[in-house]
Amino acid sequence: MAKDVEVAEPAGTFSAKDYQDPPPAPLIDAEELIQWSFYRAVIAEFIATLLFLYITVLTVIGYKSQTDSDIPGVDPCNGVGILGIAWAFGGMIFILVYCTAGISGGHINPAVTFGLFLARKVSLVRALLYMVAQCLGAICGVGLVKAFQKAYYNKYGGGANELQDGFNKGTGLGAEIIGTFVLVYTVFSATDPKRSARDSHVPVLAPLPIGFAVFMVHLATIPITGTGINPARSFGAAVIYNKEKAWDDQWIFWVGPFIGAAIAAFYHQYILRAGAIKALGSFRSNA
Repeated sequence: MAKDVEVAEPAGTFSAKDYQDPPPAPLIDAEELIQWSFYRAVIAEFIATLLFLYITVLTVIGYKSQTDSDIPGVDPCNGVGILGIAWAFGGMIFILVYCTAGISGGHINPAVTFGLFLARKVSLVRALLYMVAQCLGAICGVGLVKAFQKAYYNKYGGGANELQDGFNKGTGLGAEIIGTFVLVYTVFSATDPKRSARDSHVPVLAPLPIGFAVFMVHLATIPITGTGINPARSFGAAVIYNKEKAWDDQWIFWVGPFIGAAIAAFYHQYILRAGAIKALGSFRSNA
């Protein structure tokens, strides 16, 4: 990992590193509760998650209806396929993170919020209200799909995440842990101020790698769990669909993403950014 870049002063001394890490967020910041910007961010998370679920669940149901072998004359090769579904999820994350990053940070996922909370990027109050807003947004987004296309929604599974036939719960849990690790690790890397300073000659639009991470994870895990990596997405679909199978496997789509997010936060903050070593006072980056 590259050393922190330091710039020589005219007097022969060295200035501080050429990037600034934001200060750690307080555990509980009561002042947030009286600021309009805080509630604006919560509303942004609600609307973004609503739009995310509306578009992606419609895509899933549309694909299933276009390839339904029970309908005479339907070509099983019709529809967008798994590749198209993965693009829908990744593309919507790219769009929505781009739109909301300057307002709420563009989390749109309780696992992302949890990882950023563990890294002291957001306060406990903000993290909890974001998660509530995300889950409510997901429920409303899927509810709109059902309201507009109830017959198709009920017939084709409501876009609910379920462990697919042939895979055990351990495999499903592992897929959710690793998939969420990839996503949250990408979030940390794409928004790292040190990376931005070190690689300023290679401009990177942060929502782009985040959207691609979601796309790639969906390609790998749709055949296993339908791809959760977002507890709000799985919860919202389960609430509206409300069938036994969706609830039987629901714990996988909470435990897996939260474990994956925690591992990603630890890896980035304490291994790549050497937080544990610096905390012990045994290491300093030298010029």
